[in-house]
Order: sequence, then C-alpha cells, then structure tokens
Amino acid sequence: MNINFSSNLFLWLLLITLPEMVFSQSADFTIQDVKFESQGATLAGSILTPKKTIAAVVIVHGSDPVKREMDFAIRLAKEGVAVLTYDKRGVGESGGVYVGPSVGTNNIDTINLNLLSHDASSAVSTFRTYLKDKKIPIGLVGFSQAGWIIPIAASKNPQIEFMVLFSCPTITTLEQLRFQFYTNGNNNFWENHTESDAREHTKNDPDRYQFVANDPKISLNTLSIPGLWLFGEKDIQIPVKLCIEQLNTLKVQGKPFEYTLFSTLGHNTSSGDITETVDISIQWIKQKALNIKKSKVSK
Repeated sequence: MNINFSSNLFLWLLLITLPEMVFSQSADFTIQDVKFESQGATLAGSILTPKKTIAAVVIVHGSDPVKREMDFAIRLAKEGVAVLTYDKRGVGESGGVYVGPSVGTNNIDTINLNLLSHDASSAVSTFRTYLKDKKIPIGLVGFSQAGWIIPIAASKNPQIEFMVLFSCPTITTLEQLRFQFYTNGNNNFWENHTESDAREHTKNDPDRYQFVANDPKISLNTLSIPGLWLFGEKDIQIPVKLCIEQLNTLKVQGKPFEYTLFSTLGHNTSSGDITETVDISIQWIKQKALNIKKSKVSK
C-alpha cells in the first residue's frame, strides 16, 4: 500500500512539474552571458537570441546605476528581436566606475557621455560576432539619458543601423537641467504651468553647474539612419514639446526621424505595465529591419 501511494505521489509530482519543464524547453529564445572590453573596463551582459531573429538591438541605459535590463529584453526577444543588454559601467558584474548624482559626480558632462557611447558601440561590435546571420540589422534602444549617448555612438559606429529612444532629450544637457530644476519633481507641474513658462526657463535660466554642454543635434546632424522617439506629454524630466520642435527641424532637413507623443504618459514610457509604447517600437523595429535588409540585397 505504501509502495503504491509513493508511486502515485511521484507521478502526480511529475505531472505538475512537467508543464514548467516543457515551457522551458520550448522557450522562444535562449540566454547567453557574455563579457566584452570597452575603454579599459570589462563589461558583463546577456544575449537573448530568438529562434527566428528579425532584428537585433543593444539596450542603452538611462542615468541610474542599472544592471542589465532583462525584463525589457525578454519583451523584445519574444517578438523576434535579439538583444544584448549589459550591466552599466561600474554596476553589477561590469567593471569601471559608475558616475552619477547618487555618488556625487556629474554623469552628463561630455567626457562621461562619450565614455558611455564607447560602451554602447563596443557592445554592438561584440554582438555582431554572436549573430549567425551577419545581415541582421543592429540598432540601439535606450532610455532618457541615452538620448545623448545613442547619437554619439551611432555617429561613430557604422554598424548601428537604427535607433529607438524612449523619453530621450534632443536638447542640450544644460537646457535639460534648467527644465528639471524648474519642474522640481512636481508631478502636477503641467496643471499649474504653461508651455511658454517652461520654454522661457529652459532657454534662459542661469545654470547652476558650469560644464561644457553636450548638444545631441551635433551628432544627429551627421546621421542618416532611421530613428524613433517615444515621448510622454506629461514628462517633467525633459521639455517634450521643445524636443519635438528640434526633431521637426531635423525632419525638414531630410533626416529619417519619427516620433510618437502619448498624452497621458510622463517620463516613464517603457515600464512593464505600459504596453502600447513597446508594441509600437517593436513593430517599427521589424519594419525598419525589413527595409534595411531589402536595401542591402538590392545593392
């Protein structure tokens, strides 16, 4: 009797654990840990490879000391987008020194932004060696501060063929700081202030810090790759309408840049509970990757 009970218990346990085993075996992608060198530091990350890869992206961090963006990477990989995501310099398993306000250093001066752009570029070069299909287009996807980093990296590395930027500035670093000091973290800012007020402060407020401003338009002016910006109209970190104005100027000049504005969102346009922005970016990536591949075939 005890033997039968034990056998039945074993079979029951096997049955309830089997679906998890099958799910793991039939996953849409694999994960491989990698390390690569950049500007004297060894950076650590993960590559997520779908069973059928349509496009490939490297994820570029915002300003916080963030490890690899696995949740976001999984959302992309499930849709056929291969991803390399890495721990930011000086964070997690990555070497180097993290720079930022939380440790009392300036992370938006030109020196640090250039350094981080080297990291993103090195990640792209490393990623290319892992992709079986060498014709798969590679782009950069980033958040917030990445708006200054991605254009620098793309202007220096021809392997970068498109870019997607969530809540990313197209104004200078000092202009962004003026706006951020003016909003002062007030989530109700736009209920009590006008666009004219915000623009006046962003353009003319005295600077609290003295350093050479980084202007992303310098790099954006050199680029001919497609780009998509996703903005939240209620953003209190960057002046969205001023950023859109800059993009429209670049579009008039023939730059293949696009943007989408979400009226109910703030600075966080890519969190786990927001689906529309990510869905739009994925469809855009797939379409641009297809266009890029067709262009390569026709040459």
